Amino acid sequence: MTPPEAPATEAGILPPAVSPCVERLRRRADFLALNRARRQAMPGMLVQGRARGDGRALIRVGFTCSKKLGNAVTRNRAKRRLREAARLVLPEHGRAGWDYALIGRPGATVERDFAALTDDLVRALARLHETS
Repeated sequence: MTPPEAPATEAGILPPAVSPCVERLRRRADFLALNRARRQAMPGMLVQGRARGDGRALIRVGFTCSKKLGNAVTRNRAKRRLREAARLVLPEHGRAGWDYALIGRPGATVERDFAALTDDLVRALARLHETS
């Protein structure tokens, strides 16, 4: 389910949850490795990123929203918005061989304008990559 403020698509054609060049992070160990990596705080989210160094030319991304964001409805809405932003931004601005974690921020992730949220992600990725 895409957030209502996401860009419109052709009738009857649903975009993939995440781009084909992007894989989802699901294992706790991957998130723990990202927790020790670089991080960039933005108004709409916190982005953590690291180069895997395993030689695979694939972008991996994980999403997390704690109970600080609010109830389940609010957390799910925040994750949907983060997933859509990642789907739009990572294929163009992400680096192959990197892992990213997008972490929702209380109030900001759900209430921030979607265009500003995607811009936050673009700027966060640029700052993470400039230090590598």
